Amino acid sequence: MKQLIWISFFLIFSFSKAQDVAILKYNGGGDWYANPTAVPNLIQFANKNIRTQIAENPITVQVNSEDIFNFPLVFMTGHGNVVFSDDEIENLKKYLISGGFLHISDNYGLDKFIRKELKKVFPNLELQEIPSSHPIFNQTFSFPNGIPKIHEHDKKPAQAFGIFYEGRLVVFYDFETDLSDGWEDEIIHNNPKEVREKALKMGANIIEYAFKN
Repeated sequence: MKQLIWISFFLIFSFSKAQDVAILKYNGGGDWYANPTAVPNLIQFANKNIRTQIAENPITVQVNSEDIFNFPLVFMTGHGNVVFSDDEIENLKKYLISGGFLHISDNYGLDKFIRKELKKVFPNLELQEIPSSHPIFNQTFSFPNGIPKIHEHDKKPAQAFGIFYEGRLVVFYDFETDLSDGWEDEIIHNNPKEVREKALKMGANIIEYAFKN
């Protein structure tokens, strides 16, 4: 209990101090390690442009680890299967309702698996489309039309979904856009500079919002 109280205090009052982010390692066979340059590049961008002080190399945490409680923001991506065990479900739920934030980036193929597992974490809550008026789209950078389109999958519009627990956004899920592709080194996807910049700015907004809320 003391640990959870300390985490909530940390999230509310220490945005200007050093905070770190983590990458979620999950079971099921999906490539949780996809896009290895993405989060380091986003961290570098955020430290430069929104004055965060995040460690350059993100830590990897497992879903059932107590270490997850050391991070105000955990990032998750991949293309394939995701399976949360009972103890992982319990741990992830405790993390999220005590002040943590999970950003999931659909790297194409993740959707049908992650939706099923999130339902185990919050059986009574639904993923909701986040309106463009939500504050996460208006932090340091403004996205009046909501989440930007970065990477093409099935010629569908980009969407941002969220899970809200007692009114607080605890899970942010970018779908049919793949923000993390836009964070990767330019040579990997050959995205134009303006596309990568949009992705990084949206990622920085997510970090800023998560650290403040």
